[in-house]
Amino acid sequence: MLNRRREIMGSMNTKLPGIKQLQCFLVVAQELNFRRAAERLRMTQPPLTRQIKALEETLGCSLFIRNTHEVRLTESGRKLVVKATYLINELTHFVDEMNTEQSRLRIGLTRTLSFENIPQVNDRIKQLISHEEFDIQNQTSSQLLQSLSKGLMDMVIIGEKSLHSEQDFNFHWIYREPLLLVMPSAHPASLQEKVALTDIADLPLFWFPRHANPLYYDKCEAYFRHLPFTLERIKEPDDSLVLLSSIARGKGMTLMPQSMCTFNQQGLCYRALTDDAAQSLNIDIYVATRKSDTRDGVINGIQRLITGKRHKKAL
Repeated sequence: MLNRRREIMGSMNTKLPGIKQLQCFLVVAQELNFRRAAERLRMTQPPLTRQIKALEETLGCSLFIRNTHEVRLTESGRKLVVKATYLINELTHFVDEMNTEQSRLRIGLTRTLSFENIPQVNDRIKQLISHEEFDIQNQTSSQLLQSLSKGLMDMVIIGEKSLHSEQDFNFHWIYREPLLLVMPSAHPASLQEKVALTDIADLPLFWFPRHANPLYYDKCEAYFRHLPFTLERIKEPDDSLVLLSSIARGKGMTLMPQSMCTFNQQGLCYRALTDDAAQSLNIDIYVATRKSDTRDGVINGIQRLITGKRHKKAL
């Protein structure tokens, strides 16, 4: 017994790598690029470099060979990939087992969309929460994925996938949300049932910076590049009411998810896009979960959101 106590005390006095250091190491080992790894981890490069340096100091060996052209794993780094993957997976399974005892399902919804106005999705959300205890939070898609990666949520419903998260999360497509053109009602094109961007080429587009939602931004910009005119863009106000009031005064136009087009104001109108534009200008809605999360409650939740039916376990 005394020897066992000494062993325990000795292990407690040994400096061990932190979980965060191992997680950072594995992402760098997968990407072999510190910039891409930092983007996946939603951090800047300097703190990521410090995490790797601290890990190397703890282990007393170099894990990467770095030069201006490439990043490669050392022999010690390759060995650590196997050990760190095993340790992280074991800890993840343990946490999942502990969480299985909790019946509350934590769901995140993007606040970019109003799901109450999307019956196809809202009915399935209501069906899901009627069968499970739940805790729902509304955040931006980026915030939701951060919460999901930290284990603060079990599944999140977001608009568009994340650029650097497919190795960490499973994404399941559930719905395509149309975009409507928000424009001044005084504009001649407002008399049309469906409007093409060429019909309102004289108006600038209120637009946002790419970092706010890269995939959605790129999807729209790909369509804009094929227009027969140069689409003028002006900075989108942070306040949506200021934005809509500006449009009502004839200052420009914008694209908005159909479910969010509920604000009525004199001088403002919403119009559907022509069919060719609508095929490109839209928001794909996904439910995302951690790849390591295989709990029945999460799997059933995914199935309900995708099909409206409960997942049946194989006998």
